[in-house]
Amino acid sequence: MIRVEKREYRGWTNAYWLSNDTVELVVLADVGPRVVRYAFRSGENQFHEFSDQAGQCGGTEFRLYGGHRLWAWPEVERTYFPDNQPVEVVVASAGATFTAPAEATPPGSSLQKTMSIKLSEKGTHVQIVHSISNLSPIAIQFAPWTPTIMRPGGRAILPFPPRAAMDKDHFQSVSALGLWSFTDFTDSRWMLGQEFVQLIQQETPAGRFPEQMSGLFNPSEWGVYVRSACAFLKRARVLTGSHYPDFGCNFEIFTNPEFLELETLGPVVTLQNSEITHHTEHWWLFDGVPSITTEETIRSAILPLVAKTGKY
Repeated sequence: MIRVEKREYRGWTNAYWLSNDTVELVVLADVGPRVVRYAFRSGENQFHEFSDQAGQCGGTEFRLYGGHRLWAWPEVERTYFPDNQPVEVVVASAGATFTAPAEATPPGSSLQKTMSIKLSEKGTHVQIVHSISNLSPIAIQFAPWTPTIMRPGGRAILPFPPRAAMDKDHFQSVSALGLWSFTDFTDSRWMLGQEFVQLIQQETPAGRFPEQMSGLFNPSEWGVYVRSACAFLKRARVLTGSHYPDFGCNFEIFTNPEFLELETLGPVVTLQNSEITHHTEHWWLFDGVPSITTEETIRSAILPLVAKTGKY
């Protein structure tokens, strides 16, 4: 049975709790929208929240709040539009749709963002359809971008495209591997393996930059964050022939001393007035996950979980 209830959450009076017998989500409607909680029923939140921002509304200062959000790539001034106002909510039998006001004042560019969230009746599966409309009279180029802020102390895992020896069928490159000015693969938080890239969140990193980030083209369509025997898995389809941001990245990972973000991106689009684009993610939680230390443990512990998600 799926329950959708409007209740208070950490000082916000308009928060929507979506739950079944296994998991629960909390989506803020006083601001955002933000999915600030995703957890097994009454269990530890797998998302990071900013306690000093709890219950805050209004004002012109941008706040992350925590959890899952919808952005528009590229990361420029308009990205940090302060989404601190109430959102419109339409409740459905298996979830709800949350629509923010149009970002009509500077630094906004008249984009309007919507999250339609659906919880499966059983298990942990969540579907989120992210939509961005262009309400500006001029065309705007961007890509949907969906970062999820995870609790500290875990590691993100992304698969490389399949490996194969060089031959006449394998002359071409198969993926981008994104570099930012602060990306340093000698930092101990990175593990670049034969089949996977891992990024470990550390509260006191020893590297020369506190932040680290990379991305890649990920045809396997999944990424995982593992922490304290729990795995958060998200999937997003690759649209063949599309142009993806940041030299072709559809998955990206970012960390700093406070949290880690697991991110997906949709294709770059140019929208005319009143046009809309959609980007869909699917989520799962798994518990009882053994410690991940090597690529062999990823193959033995994580790949079977990916297989359980099946067709989505």
